[in-house]
Amino acid sequence: MGDTVEPGGADPLIALRDALRVFAAERDWERFHAPKNLAAALSVEAAELLEPFQWLSEAESVALPPETLEAVRREMADVLLYLVRLADRLDVDLVQAAREKMVLNAAKYPVEKARGRRTKYDAL
Repeated sequence: MGDTVEPGGADPLIALRDALRVFAAERDWERFHAPKNLAAALSVEAAELLEPFQWLSEAESVALPPETLEAVRREMADVLLYLVRLADRLDVDLVQAAREKMVLNAAKYPVEKARGRRTKYDAL
């Protein structure tokens, strides 16, 4: 799932993937973890991540009170957990996929055209 290794030899994404496998197996949830279901759950969690930011100004969104930041932190964890589980079920190396996507994005958004702009690549 990733080739960045922590000291001691443990890849944190592999360790997380393996822990999620055990967590799901202990609860007999594999049958519910079809990619379609995991993608739907991921979407729900992403929406929950957005909820604490609803109606905040930009300034407020970067200076969250501690209790709101903790809620955001938990939702971010949910998003990550579902994403890692989905990647596992589809045998996708997330780190490699992200690296490849960054190469594609660099081609779509060259620095000389995109720097300081929020314009979508097809309008640069």
